[in-house]
Parts: sequence; C-alpha cells; structure tokens
Amino acid sequence: MRSWLLIPVLGAGLLGGALGVSAFAVTSGQAESRAETFKQLELFAEILARVEADYVTEIDQKEAIEASIDGMLSSLDPHSSYLNSDEFRDMQVQTSGEYGGLGLEVSSQDGFVKVVAPMDGTPAARAGVKSGDYLTAIDGTTIVGMTLNDAVKQMRGAVGTPITITIVREGVEPFDVTMTRENIRPENVKHRAEGDVGYIRISSFNERTADGLDAAIAGVRRDVKGGMKGLVLDLRDNPGGLLDQAIEVSSRFLNGGEVVSTRGRRPEDIERYNARRGERFPNIPVVVLVNNGSASAAEIVAGALQDRGRAKVLGTTTFGKGSVQTVIPLGPEKGAMRLTTSRYYTPSGRAIQGSGIEPDIEVASTRLSDKDLEDLRQRAARYNEAALPNALENDQGLKRVAPHVPADMPPAGYAGKDYQLEKALELIRSGKAVVTTERPGTEKPQKTK
Repeated sequence: MRSWLLIPVLGAGLLGGALGVSAFAVTSGQAESRAETFKQLELFAEILARVEADYVTEIDQKEAIEASIDGMLSSLDPHSSYLNSDEFRDMQVQTSGEYGGLGLEVSSQDGFVKVVAPMDGTPAARAGVKSGDYLTAIDGTTIVGMTLNDAVKQMRGAVGTPITITIVREGVEPFDVTMTRENIRPENVKHRAEGDVGYIRISSFNERTADGLDAAIAGVRRDVKGGMKGLVLDLRDNPGGLLDQAIEVSSRFLNGGEVVSTRGRRPEDIERYNARRGERFPNIPVVVLVNNGSASAAEIVAGALQDRGRAKVLGTTTFGKGSVQTVIPLGPEKGAMRLTTSRYYTPSGRAIQGSGIEPDIEVASTRLSDKDLEDLRQRAARYNEAALPNALENDQGLKRVAPHVPADMPPAGYAGKDYQLEKALELIRSGKAVVTTERPGTEKPQKTK
C-alpha cells in the first residue's frame, strides 16, 4: 500500500543516462570515494557470509539482501524504499485505482503501522477505522516491528475472506475490528448539491481522479438549481497520490499558469508544471477544505489555488509532505526503488515540507477546551510529516504552527454533522469567498537556494 506518493516514473532513456555517468573521467576525489564504497561493500559481504554460516537457523539470502537494500533507502527519509517485484506490481495495480484489500492508506512510525486515512466507501471506512489509529495485530498475531510492506501483505488477501485487526486509539482501550476483504475500486471523487452550492470531495489522487472530477463537475452543474453560488472542494484526509493528477485537478480551476515546481539536488534540476487553459468554474467562488490528513498531492492543489488567489483554504494545517518520490524500475524480477528525488514548491515559491499549508481561515472540526491542548500537542508531535523518522527539513526554515486552540470551533452542544463544511458554505453565501487576483510574486516564482 502506497504512502502519499507523487510518482513520475523515469523512462529507460533517462535512467540509462543517469547510469552512464560512470563512463566519464574520474577525479582523484571520486576515486577515493569509490575505494571507500568498495570497502563498505566488502564489509557487507563479510557480514552476510557470517550470518549465513553462523546464524541460529538458516536464512533466506534473497530476503536478507532485500531487507538490507530497503533499510538503506528507508534510512534516507520516510518515503524512500525498495519494492521487490511483487510489491512493484502491487503498487502499479494500486495507482491504477483498483486493488484488493481493506481500503487503508498507512505509514510506518516507531515500529507501528499507522493509519493515514481510510478510503471512502471501503471496508475500513465502514468499520470506523480513523486517521491516526495504530494497527498492532492481524488475526491475533502482532505486527509491531514488522516492515510496512510485510504488514500490508498480511492485510491483503482473497476477496470475501475475513480479517481481524487490533486497533490502538488514543483515549480508549485496544479493540478488535473484523472486516471482509473486498476488491477495492474506491470512488475517489464524489459530489452533491448543498442547496445553491456545489460540493465535490476528492479522497485520493490515482489514475482515475481527473476523469472522476470531470463527471463530478457535470453532476454539480446538473444538480444545483437556479445558478451555483460557489463550490466547496473537500480534500480533508486525502493522503495524496499522483503528481500528474494533482496538476490535472488544478487545471479545472485555473486558466493556465504555474501549479507547482519541483527542485532536486542540483540547481539545474528544476521542473515547472503549469495548468492547462480552460478552467471549468470561471467567476465561481471556491473554498478548499483541508485538515491534518491532507497530504502530498492534496497539498499541491490546495497550495496552488491558495497562492493563485483562486480559492480560500479553510480548515486546519495540512500534513506537510513536500517531497516527490520517483519510482525507478530496476529490471525484470528486480523490482523497483522508490527514491525521494526532489522537493516541491507552491507557485509563490513556498516549501511546505514539514510546515504544511496553513489555511486562510482556521476552523476546527471538533470543540477543544484548554485542557485538551496538551493532548493536541502530543498528537501533533507524532502525526505530521516533520515528526516522521528521518524526515527532510524545510529548506526555507519554515516551521509548523504550534498546537493551539483554534479561534473558530463548534459551539458547546453542537449537534450538526460537519462544522467545517457549514463554515465553508456560510463563507460562500456571505459573499466573502470572492474570486481574487493572483498574489504578488506568483507570476515569477522565487528561486530557493
């Protein structure tokens, strides 16, 4: 199961060009570096041979080497990893928008499997699994300390078979949830009319998202009677997905111009991605809903529409995943490596890595008291990009806003269903979510040194 990926895939020519660098002349410094590398490889071979000869039981050499490769990559940052051939095929299936399982987006933290978000309309969502839950056992067998890939393999299985997962959730005793595996084809774009306002929810960014959004746009235009006053785009608990789909979604709300730029290790490694002309809702106010579970591609869309003055962003600070992973195929039966190759920046040049997208209008989904603030601090210290092991730093020095009690939150005794949505609708109907011009500086994005 993928964790908040943006995955432009390298072509064979580009990969071959990258590997071909070794054919050029090598400086003395490079020669020394290579000599040191060979020493370390000799050390690895020596340790592997000793383990094979003396470990208490026989080992699977292939599995041991794959685990070593994955350990090297995962030590770099939370999102780099090795995919063996089976896992690579699984990832390709998932990004196509269809796979078997429970419908959970998960990450690994401190040896635990942590829920990023349940996908709408899946067994996990119907069973009440929540963002921030920890999964500690599957069918009574602990998965604590297990690699994320191995845990995900156990959660997958034949359609129609039962599975029981043990959940640890803050404030309650651990409990079991039994679900039935399904063929997951999540409807990741939904729509409805909220009176005179259109509502569209995008729950993830896979290969079907842009097409689903086009259908949703047609649907709200049909369902909202008497003229649409505005549109709410709900990206809450959206863990992200494909970069090209984030650009396509942004294109539905922008008439050209920059959506996002990516910048790699070298100064020349800069790519700028622009929206296509032909926005679908010209002159219609848009409010984007976000929360702590909005990550990656969701943050690209929210940041682009915010920077370009096309939408008001309402909710709470987003997750803060501002890096791009490239999936590099390694050849038949060798799998692939998922490597963090660049950071991304909003049109005004903001790096959101670790800091997240701060909403224009901060609104909490639940009511918090002063005594809840310490619990909020503890959750915030564990559930955001900056808190993940080996997370990249924000190269602009931007910090995540400290946990606090928001000024706007549900009143005491609130009996409604969705306070943030209510505030978004109120903002549109009051005329305060007006379409604005682009913010200063967005026409010429800043360079980050």
